[in-house]
Amino acid sequence: MRNPDKQRVKRTQRDYTLGFKLAVVAQVEKGDFTYKQAQKHFGIQGRSTVLVWLRKHGKLDWSEPLMHSLMSQSNETPAQKIKRLERALADAELKIDVLEEVVTRVDNECGSNYRKKYYDKLSGREKLKNEES
Repeated sequence: MRNPDKQRVKRTQRDYTLGFKLAVVAQVEKGDFTYKQAQKHFGIQGRSTVLVWLRKHGKLDWSEPLMHSLMSQSNETPAQKIKRLERALADAELKIDVLEEVVTRVDNECGSNYRKKYYDKLSGREKLKNEES
């Protein structure tokens, strides 16, 4: 239920001063607020208003999208990177083992030849690659 004491006034872009916009942008870029938190804190009604201000008045480069996963990994030491890659390799090998076991069981229980068909296709691709070379 809405509080009758708080009247919402519909605002437009023109209602915000340049100083206000720059102050909001500075606080978001400094990390005091996310853009959504800034909207709520300052009572900015438009969903993309703060984003527009960040692109227009901010110091960050918005020409290329950020890759969050790459950003978190960029501070890794070589040893950390090796450990992460070794874990990923171990996970991939485990996944392959599980899938091979599934194919073997399907072949045995259903009398199918998925493994043979798969390896024939795979060896056919290798033959094509060797012929092209």
